[in-house]
Amino acid sequence: MVARAERIDGVLTSWNEERGFGFISPTKGGKAAFVHIKAFPHGSDRPRLGMPLTFDVEFTAEGKSRATRLRTSSAAGTGASTKAGTKRRRGTRKKSGALSYLVIVAFVAGYVILDSFHPLPIWIAGFYAVMSLVCFLFYAADKSAAVAGRWRISENTLLVSGLVCGWPGAIVAQQLLHHKTTKASFRSAFWASVITNVVIVGVLFLGVTTNLTPA
Repeated sequence: MVARAERIDGVLTSWNEERGFGFISPTKGGKAAFVHIKAFPHGSDRPRLGMPLTFDVEFTAEGKSRATRLRTSSAAGTGASTKAGTKRRRGTRKKSGALSYLVIVAFVAGYVILDSFHPLPIWIAGFYAVMSLVCFLFYAADKSAAVAGRWRISENTLLVSGLVCGWPGAIVAQQLLHHKTTKASFRSAFWASVITNVVIVGVLFLGVTTNLTPA
């Protein structure tokens, strides 16, 4: 059972892209209202900081407030800064995505070069391909769960699946789905797992080639 208050104007001042929720601050002052991704109209732009909105506030039986029936607003004074901020974020995202894809290209190129000198078992490439697909599906499922407010896949599962040769698929998922690209602690742990995987595979490769080299 919920009670509905009057419709008000506000601005999105906090947003957690990974978990799909944030807070809207009323333009006339007052307590910020909790908002979930499901409250945004279907087909609307992705939530972004500074986005002007109009909304209703519902109060649950426990007395907690939440925003509902959201609509975008053309509030004066916010459009230019919002567009500028969006352009900066898009530019940063494109640059980050290009560098991430470059890592995959460099890895594949290095693998092909090394394989030309000392042929590697075909199952290694196959294992990377399979784990990359599995990792991509994990990210897709987690993104879907975040949007729908369902139970999430743990970050440890995502990191481990990347560590065991699935990181190329993780990179593709991060860029295509715009998922797990903003949380600094996760990003640091992810790239540490990528480096660890490459180092381990490199050491194993050196061990194999050393054993194959005639005395």
